[in-house]
Amino acid sequence: MRIAALWALLLLLCAAGFARAQPAAPPQLPAPRIGVVTMGPGDIFWERFGHDAIVVDDPAGPGPVSYNFGFFDLDEDGFAARFAKGEMRYLLVALPLEEDLAYYREVGRGATLQWLDLDPVQARRLAADLAENARPENARYRYDYFTDNCATRVRDALDRALDGRLRKQLEGRSSGDTYRSESLRLAAPAPWMWLGFDIGIGPYGDRALSRWEQGFVPRRLADDLRKATRADGRPLVASEIELLPQRQAAEPMERAWPLWPWLLAGIALALVALAMARRSPRTLAALAGGFWLLCGLLGAVLALGWAFTEHRALWANRNLLLFDPLCLLLLPGAWALLRGRTPSPRFRALLVAVAVLAALACLPLWLQAVPQRNGHWIALLLPLHFALARCWPRPSRA
Repeated sequence: MRIAALWALLLLLCAAGFARAQPAAPPQLPAPRIGVVTMGPGDIFWERFGHDAIVVDDPAGPGPVSYNFGFFDLDEDGFAARFAKGEMRYLLVALPLEEDLAYYREVGRGATLQWLDLDPVQARRLAADLAENARPENARYRYDYFTDNCATRVRDALDRALDGRLRKQLEGRSSGDTYRSESLRLAAPAPWMWLGFDIGIGPYGDRALSRWEQGFVPRRLADDLRKATRADGRPLVASEIELLPQRQAAEPMERAWPLWPWLLAGIALALVALAMARRSPRTLAALAGGFWLLCGLLGAVLALGWAFTEHRALWANRNLLLFDPLCLLLLPGAWALLRGRTPSPRFRALLVAVAVLAALACLPLWLQAVPQRNGHWIALLLPLHFALARCWPRPSRA
């Protein structure tokens, strides 16, 4: 028994010595802070929608880093061709937050930072994913205005860190806004941009969006982050600070566009055309030629965009019936009328065909399965198309 006790004591001493020999686990560094910085709109057309980025403030790093998904290179080979075809490529760039904010400070665009209350595991995972994504071989992505832009990339990265909780909170809610309404609201300060969006966006842009889909607008995403919660019910946004004041014009608010001014304008233009046909037919021919040229060119752009590009927002656009490419075939007749000559017999047939096709644009208004908000363009252009078809009756036979 004495020998057994000695052996037991010896084993205990060896075990204690082995335990003391093991190196102590290194202390775990604090998790990085994660935030979302949202920038206000600017003057350049690609700045109208605002911008955002994810901020990672690692205690072991030199300072807050901005992960910005909004970079593109205008001098890149083939950029213009890819832009026309809807195959643009943007990239994620990681840079110091102060360096990223320098441009916005210079031009007077505001910036607000929302610090998020993420678990340490979530914060570390998100920081690691962003660092990997920002590597040169991973940084580029296929850009889409509505479904894959700088704001949706921020939204999706946060949702992955939250194990899908952000999407669950936003997907079942809707404010009734659409891609068209949001685009027109933000483009309103630039009339040419407003017209381009309203004419160019087809039925794709008129479906009511969920709040998740509406996150393609940076300010909408920032608003929803304020209302989002963690799994334990606490608010997702821990604090919010203004980094830069908005010195440029603020983001426009929603605005209703009544139909009646468009209808009155369309009827007035039709009456003027009918009056000019009797009093000054050559002047009317010159004005009609300019109108047909504009309609034909716009229609050609819409048709080519549908047939040959990946701009899904342009597809199946019913404005093709109003801005009809067939109008280009009316130009020789307009030139003949301007010179006081009788146009070819096909001219009258084309006039009637253009007017009938414009009238067909009314039919889809009742097809609620795939609606398109273009009633105001019908109200403006349909009376004019019919008036021009009435101005030049079929020539009488000798």
